[in-house]
Amino acid sequence: VQLVESGGGLVQAGESLTLSCAASGFIFDDYTITWFRQAPGKEREGVSYIMGDASTYYADSVAGRFTISKDNAKNTVYLQMISLKPEDTAVYYCAAARWLNSWSRLDEYDYWGQGTQVTVSS
Repeated sequence: VQLVESGGGLVQAGESLTLSCAASGFIFDDYTITWFRQAPGKEREGVSYIMGDASTYYADSVAGRFTISKDNAKNTVYLQMISLKPEDTAVYYCAAARWLNSWSRLDEYDYWGQGTQVTVSS
């Protein structure tokens, strides 16, 4: 089982990035995939999730700026980020859960990626 994030980088405030999370080793459609992020000195927080039926949810801090989507044929979830702010700077992780009661609880996730760094300069 693998989740591999990519697409991070250094951008200026107001610019855009698209992150990818490529999954393998499990039945992709049966899982909810969530993007988390962790800034230095802060707890890991949920950003957005997409369910097997493509239902989505966004944290208030990113709603209207981030868009989550998936390509079932490629077993890949994307996070398109626009109008980036310095406070979006963090390591971004994707995680997969077969069953979720609370999407923000880290211990409900079965698989995690290694993370990709996003740095937004002011």
